[in-house]
Amino acid sequence: MTFEFIAKGGILVIPILACSVLVLAIFFERIVRFSLMRARGAGLADRVVGLLKSGDADAAARTAEKSNSPMGRVLRKAMEYTDQDREVLETVVNHATEEEVRHLSRYLQALATIGNIAPLLGLLGTVIGMIKAFMVIQDMGGKVNASVLAGGIWEAMLTTALGLAVALPAMVIHSYLISRVDRYEARIQEGAVAFLAALAGRK
Repeated sequence: MTFEFIAKGGILVIPILACSVLVLAIFFERIVRFSLMRARGAGLADRVVGLLKSGDADAAARTAEKSNSPMGRVLRKAMEYTDQDREVLETVVNHATEEEVRHLSRYLQALATIGNIAPLLGLLGTVIGMIKAFMVIQDMGGKVNASVLAGGIWEAMLTTALGLAVALPAMVIHSYLISRVDRYEARIQEGAVAFLAALAGRK
């Protein structure tokens, strides 16, 4: 019954439903990936900094590399340039951090795009449905049947409702994931600062 109800919205229901599936896929993929990264990177900066302070740079590099986390990759990249001056090292750290943030933000632009186009698809479906409804009125020669007219209008409005039903969660999910990315970026920067401070203390 529900499928038949949705199907009355017309052909544009298909891309709107496809958008909803894509939103859910992106959401669960990002949540799983973020959870894994959080587990792998937990306390990593402190461990690496501790090893650096103890003078075991090789162990620090191995620990960062084995973590397979954004924090670990940034620190590992920075360790390759520890023999350079401070300005070069900071540039390397900033570039590595930006690269990791780009990876963390993967697919998020798609969510924003879906949030923008889903209502437009719904509106387009409504316009097409209204055109069909008025064509029926014309074919009836002006003898409007209220039930036929009402049926055509609600079927036309259905796509707008579906479009909004997809767009609203998409925008909420997009904002939530962006906030998660911002928090990860802040943690990476904090770890990088601690690393640079520990490195300066060794010199």
